[in-house]
Amino acid sequence: MSKTVTIRVEEQLHALLRERADAEGTTVTALITQAAQDAVRDPRLEEAGEVFRAFLTDQGDAFDQAFPGDAPTRPDAPRPGAPSRRGAPGRAA
Repeated sequence: MSKTVTIRVEEQLHALLRERADAEGTTVTALITQAAQDAVRDPRLEEAGEVFRAFLTDQGDAFDQAFPGDAPTRPDAPRPGAPSRRGAPGRAA
């Protein structure tokens, strides 16, 4: 359930909000709601995500070598023992 929050802003700020909302195809309310969500988001979560992505970038190959059976496969990769997909309709041979 949502709650109504009323704020007062100067006319110039409201005009800028309206302009931005129009440019993004959204509403002033949606812009302010997103700003409020951003204001209360725990910055440690974003930092943790960045650290994890950096770890994967730096250590992904070493992990794949150390644990070859645990490496994820691409969804379009051939499965072991499956017939070849060469020459299948819609695919270049």
